[in-house]
Amino acid sequence: MLNRIERALVACNRWLLIVLLLAMACIVFANVVLRYTTGDSIVWAEEVARHMMIWVTFLGAGLVLRFGGHVAIDNLHRSVGTRKAQWLRRLVVLGVGLFCAVMAVASSQYVWATRFQTTAATDIPISFVYAAMPVGFVLMLVHLLFIARGYVADGSFAKSDEMDADAAASI
Repeated sequence: MLNRIERALVACNRWLLIVLLLAMACIVFANVVLRYTTGDSIVWAEEVARHMMIWVTFLGAGLVLRFGGHVAIDNLHRSVGTRKAQWLRRLVVLGVGLFCAVMAVASSQYVWATRFQTTAATDIPISFVYAAMPVGFVLMLVHLLFIARGYVADGSFAKSDEMDADAAASI
């Protein structure tokens, strides 16, 4: 049951990123074409593309974490014995988990504080844009919890036929 939930989460996360990146690319492409062919551009295109990039960044951070694509210094836990390495990795998981939880709470407060501000071109609440932060940190925490056991045990990350650490880092 938990494996199905995990696979569904990864699939939904991945497809949401694909759709957002595709929409962002289409908006930017259309804006550039219109600017050079007609001399006019879409008023809201740059703002919406920027907001989509923010959402892509925070939604993609969890997948990158899951597949080991974030910058890491792993020399220390590779140079010590198995038991010490496992304790170091437990400490890393605890630190990252605590960071994600604190940032989710802090960014939620920030979203709440900006709920009455609106964006310039589209006039949507800026809190919708900033909501990417708590959503992204909660997603990172969930992805961390799914991979924590394997990471602590032997330093491994999630495996995928479609993605590896280098591919995850390039998302």
